[in-house]
Amino acid sequence: MGKKIYIIMVTALFAAFVIVFNTFPRSTVSEVEKRELAKFPEFSFQNLRSGAFTKELSAWFSDSEPFRDHFINLSMNIKDWMRMNFSKENAITFHAPDAAPIDTEAPDINASELQNDSIPAKTKDTVENRKVEEYRNKLTAEENAKIAHAGIIIIGSGNNTRALMAYAGDSTGGVRFAEAANLYKRKLGKKVNVYLMVIPTSIEFYCPDAAKSRTKSQRATINNIFAHLSDSVKAVDVYTTLGRHASEDIYLRTDHHWSPLGAYYAAKKFAQVADVPFKDTTSYIRKVVKRYVGSMYGYSKDISVKKAPEDFIYWEPDSTVSYTTTYINYTIDENYKVTGESGPVKGNYFYHYKDGSGSAYCTFMGGDTKLTKVQTSTKNHRRLIIIKDSFGNALPGYLFFSFEEIHVIDYRYFSFNMVQYVKENKITDILFANNIFSAYSNSITRRYSKFLTQDHATFYPPKPKPQPKQEEQTETAPSNN
Repeated sequence: MGKKIYIIMVTALFAAFVIVFNTFPRSTVSEVEKRELAKFPEFSFQNLRSGAFTKELSAWFSDSEPFRDHFINLSMNIKDWMRMNFSKENAITFHAPDAAPIDTEAPDINASELQNDSIPAKTKDTVENRKVEEYRNKLTAEENAKIAHAGIIIIGSGNNTRALMAYAGDSTGGVRFAEAANLYKRKLGKKVNVYLMVIPTSIEFYCPDAAKSRTKSQRATINNIFAHLSDSVKAVDVYTTLGRHASEDIYLRTDHHWSPLGAYYAAKKFAQVADVPFKDTTSYIRKVVKRYVGSMYGYSKDISVKKAPEDFIYWEPDSTVSYTTTYINYTIDENYKVTGESGPVKGNYFYHYKDGSGSAYCTFMGGDTKLTKVQTSTKNHRRLIIIKDSFGNALPGYLFFSFEEIHVIDYRYFSFNMVQYVKENKITDILFANNIFSAYSNSITRRYSKFLTQDHATFYPPKPKPQPKQEEQTETAPSNN
């Protein structure tokens, strides 16, 4: 009898899955993973013969199952329950390939290379570093640390949960990033100041001792990049600046980006190096998006990140500075390749999101797929280009008091010739502002070099060439009869 009941239950469960997966509407977007799911492939006999159609069909079927996010959430909840009930105190669970141990001693940087921004060889006795160590020790002592999906370390618990992305670069990397900045300075000459900012990620300041073997030193890579800069390119050392404020909320806990507060301190440091005015937060209006859960929930597949929402706090300039924002919007395909661009259109620099929105980091310019130009009421004949990845989105809003014009260029989508663009817009300053992963990437820095020589791609359909007028025929066309 018991065996029959078991068979009936298994059969009913199997039948339920068959009905759900074959008759219910397929999912098209995953909010958890923050991506569009696979689409049903287009049929052609050529794709069928090559096997591509069946392969894409299988991928679509497995990727777009009904209630996909519900199943993912259920799986994460089960894993979280098992971890809480079966893991030992201070246990670390690894779900990613091992990374080599970090460099224990990062080389110091020559003070002259940092343009009066020297790094002391020994900093452990400073007040700032004691704060950082106290914060690390508190997390290590009180909470478990675990390595989650895709090389992500989850530390803390409850509302203090923080997701960290492991770094695998070494101390010899990032040279081409420095070389790209050097090339810009040589090509653009004395009239254009070139600056380079490498933005560390949160793991550099908050990684518990028990998980340090799973990430490497970002300081070592940044030192190497700065060491390869020419004397005419100015380094902007935000590593030291951020370290002094590591006990504050300078990084988002649930997102891979820094927080707007971290970007504020970095913008202030850049303004000092560039010798331009800078206003503190008393000249800004504080805004808050509550219950924000960022990208690390989808990346880590860890429910504890979702259960620890945070406030996304940013600042808008007050009425003492006015500005207008103009965009060229890019159209991209599924491979993030630019396929079209709009003409210049005016819009808002700051986009406002409701409490609970997972898109709050798009507050600045609404995202990346655009070329942005901000004209401000600041009149000092300083015009800035920021060449950036998504970390750089949070910087420009703090510099409206500092430059009369700011152009924001994402490395993925710029379609103009850089030399011509600088000349036409009378640019005086260029800031490379990239996170450590972008700075380490040779493919990204190759794009920067390409900008200097590429032609402007307009993406508009070419106008049809006028056809030459046919001469009038003097002979009668032969008849078909």
